[in-house]
Amino acid sequence: MTENNYQFDVLYLGSGHGAFNGAIPLAMKGKKLGVIEAGKVGGTCPNRGCNAKISLDMPVKVKQEVDAMQGRGLDGTTTINWKQNVQHEKEVINSLPGAIEESMTSVGIDVIHGYGKLVDGHTIDVDGNQYTANKIVIATGAHYNQLDIPGIELAHNGTAFLNLEDQPQKMTIIGGGYIAIEFATIAAYAGTEVTLLLHHDKALRKFYQPFVEELLTDLEKHGVKIIKNVTPESIEHVNDAYVVKTNQGDVTSNWVLDATGRNPNVENIGLNTVGVEYDKNGIKVNDHLQTSVDSIYATGDVVDKSVGKLTPTAIFESSYLTKLFSGATTEPIDYPAVPSAVFTSPRIAQVGVSVDEAKANPDKYDVKEANLASDWFRFAMRENKGKTITIFDKKGYLVGMTEISSEADNSIASALPFIEYQISPEKMNDFITLFPTVASETKHHL
Repeated sequence: MTENNYQFDVLYLGSGHGAFNGAIPLAMKGKKLGVIEAGKVGGTCPNRGCNAKISLDMPVKVKQEVDAMQGRGLDGTTTINWKQNVQHEKEVINSLPGAIEESMTSVGIDVIHGYGKLVDGHTIDVDGNQYTANKIVIATGAHYNQLDIPGIELAHNGTAFLNLEDQPQKMTIIGGGYIAIEFATIAAYAGTEVTLLLHHDKALRKFYQPFVEELLTDLEKHGVKIIKNVTPESIEHVNDAYVVKTNQGDVTSNWVLDATGRNPNVENIGLNTVGVEYDKNGIKVNDHLQTSVDSIYATGDVVDKSVGKLTPTAIFESSYLTKLFSGATTEPIDYPAVPSAVFTSPRIAQVGVSVDEAKANPDKYDVKEANLASDWFRFAMRENKGKTITIFDKKGYLVGMTEISSEADNSIASALPFIEYQISPEKMNDFITLFPTVASETKHHL
């Protein structure tokens, strides 16, 4: 038995990145751990999120590059085979749950399959069996939001899109966030006629809006019809089609995607029973990821937090709890600069101080803008568009960056150390990057 005669030192409710990334090294330090999972081991990201999405996006990126090189060294465009793309995506992700479970069981973690509900601050009931632990970590993640309109059962969520083997001729996507825009890109590049319904007049509201407008314009060039300020009222099945009735008229297609966001999994897991505080934004935690019940902690998308609800954030939180539970630290969690990206064509990525904040505070920041189309390396890539904006404090330290380009994600990634470790302008020149690469061109703008 463990400390205080509990079955486990730490028991995780959920098996996603907010759990297994920290549980594995914690088990290797000699702690007795259990992980409870009602669905596929690994949670959203490996099974029905990031990994699946980026697999489907790979041919889109290749197609964009091939199309850009027509008449510039390549002849003959390429076509995305939807069915083969989905089949390959499944090949990529199908082995992940087993591999993740094996990585846990191999270090002595008990993986408990079943639906878990909190009984008290040290106990979780799993389908009638009770398990006790000195500490509990809630890592239940989030689920797709569902519009509350008549006929919504006729629409599908993101998981269904990732498993859609037969390509629709026409698709209606409701939403303006990551999922809506990324899936609109995948479908449009594959040749589906996409209609995108935005509830407001903006999409991707956490990103720099002039770049978002450029992205939407590019989507329109690829056949996406974008309708703004739309309020969906109902969905009906008429003959062989689905009709979304809105305040701006009817939209007819073969398939409807409800991509109106994600909500934290806080219902029916016993939070009210044990007194864990939460609301629609997620579980409330302090600066040690501790809930209102001292023995219960939370990580990942189920947490109400100001930093992005992203896979790397969940990993960071899980790793932090490993340090906390093993005694390696007693300090509060200190988030690094958290980058974010939307995997479209082109991509938008950002990190640190936003452009809007910098321009609103000219006494604190200097803003430098560059047109990437003039970079020789981008020109060699046949990329005749793209922009990057770098933000510096008054001492010349890089504090933020935003980019739109086919390589925005890689460009922002290469700038992260300069921001996180506050590398001085003089020290920046001490870095020798591989040349010629995107990283070498990115450094040129710092």
